[in-house]
Amino acid sequence: MIESLLASTVTETLTIQTTLGVVFASLIMGLFISFVYIRTRGKEGYSPGFVVTLIMLPAIISIIILLVGNNVARAFSLAGAFSLIRFRSAPGDPIDISYVFFTLAVGLACGMGYIFYGALFAVILCTVMVILNFTKYGKSKVKNMQLKITIPEDIDYQNCFDDILKQYAVSHKIQRVKTSDFGSLFEIIYCIRLKDDIDQKEFIDKLRCRNGNLSIVLNTEIPDEKVYI
Repeated sequence: MIESLLASTVTETLTIQTTLGVVFASLIMGLFISFVYIRTRGKEGYSPGFVVTLIMLPAIISIIILLVGNNVARAFSLAGAFSLIRFRSAPGDPIDISYVFFTLAVGLACGMGYIFYGALFAVILCTVMVILNFTKYGKSKVKNMQLKITIPEDIDYQNCFDDILKQYAVSHKIQRVKTSDFGSLFEIIYCIRLKDDIDQKEFIDKLRCRNGNLSIVLNTEIPDEKVYI
């Protein structure tokens, strides 16, 4: 009984029964993974399109593996076809990339006929994701923010806002400075940690009085760098 579960269900000659079993098993596992993703990422927000992608990816990969099989010529043809396509995506969080590779691995296992292994991997990794989310592992208790301030070129950006930032922030550091409008304006980007129970509107109003009422942007989270696949 155990050996039959661990053995591959795919034979050299594909049948309708085998193909449908692999595809439906991949869809069920993708649905399970997407459900865990929604439950663990609910507070941070997520893209509905990405959730659908997590459901479809295992089935797509399993179909590709079924069609290629052990045929080397098909494998090279498929690699050549995909080399013509350039995929570009920028997930909102690096953890989204791990979910993509997770679904790819599950689809690969199902496509090779190891449905039991795919289900086992899905259950184990989803359980780990739930535990890490429940325990808030790796999440900092102090929240970093990103502050963007636009100032005229004649203002010394190095010391202009230090007194205000020391009053309202636990720590602050200049990340980047860039010019705009042909050098007539500077955009200063800070990484700051605000003190507890401060009035953010009052904080921004004081900055506005100092920078001549130009643009000020306060991001509650520091954006992740774009990752291209």
